Amino acid sequence: MTTIIPFQEGQENLDWLGLTDAFAAGHTLPKAEISDTFLYRGKDTLLQRQAWIDGLGIGVKSATIFPGNPAQDVPMVHGAMTLFDDAHGRLEALLDFHLVTKWKTAGDSLLAARRLARPDSRNILIVGAGTVGRNLHAAYSAAFPQARFTVWNRTAANAQQMAAEIPDLQVAPTLPDAVAQADIITCATMSTTPTLKGEWLRPGQHVDLIGAYRPDMRETDDTALQRARVFVDSFDTTLDHIGELKIPLASGAITRDHILADYYNLAAFQRQSDDEITIFKNGGGAHLDLMTSRFILDRWNAGPG
Repeated sequence: MTTIIPFQEGQENLDWLGLTDAFAAGHTLPKAEISDTFLYRGKDTLLQRQAWIDGLGIGVKSATIFPGNPAQDVPMVHGAMTLFDDAHGRLEALLDFHLVTKWKTAGDSLLAARRLARPDSRNILIVGAGTVGRNLHAAYSAAFPQARFTVWNRTAANAQQMAAEIPDLQVAPTLPDAVAQADIITCATMSTTPTLKGEWLRPGQHVDLIGAYRPDMRETDDTALQRARVFVDSFDTTLDHIGELKIPLASGAITRDHILADYYNLAAFQRQSDDEITIFKNGGGAHLDLMTSRFILDRWNAGPG
């Protein structure tokens, strides 16, 4: 019988640290086979992201993106995650698309921060006051429970709204000053030109870049990358696909050996000194959706406690 896991009930037994441990374990298995496919009807898109990991199973994440929906009071993005078992390819579960995306995206960044950020980090800056920014607050709070959080957003009213929803979250009036005071900077914007400037960074910081997902998108500049030790979740889903790295690699601002490791070499995710700057590029990928879905299903089957 196929298990159906909705959003609210599906996350009741989840925790952020447990998810990052599941990601670490998933990357000890044989490397994932992944592929993305697209179908189009004008501006409307069907995206399917597929992954197969020997020992974990098969996952297919389907999403429809209809840009005209909001004008009709309908959400733009819909979807579902389909999970098949490893032994026989049987349909195991259908999971809410937004449930998987929420936990995968923020958990992906948190795994890197647990390895690369200074353990004594106390000031965390969230750049971007959207849904992902709110999820990042929840995720980072789990690993850095003593931290103070600040949010900056290009539209200040959105940052103020987020602060009104989250106790003790402060709004940063200017981005350069907020960056100067932060130990961790996590960015989730839709920017196509760098928002975070490398000249603002100071020794010892960890930078988490999430928002850019297209070849023309960047959240930080060449200077930041040149000053930092750079890591990614997956070479396959970032280097040739996302402007954050694709553009500076093409221009020669950085070379391929400047990107030190992905999660298949998790042992390399270590801070060499308290003074170095580290940057992590979160590119996502179907293999992480699969790992997240398996984690959610396992917790669902285990039940409360």
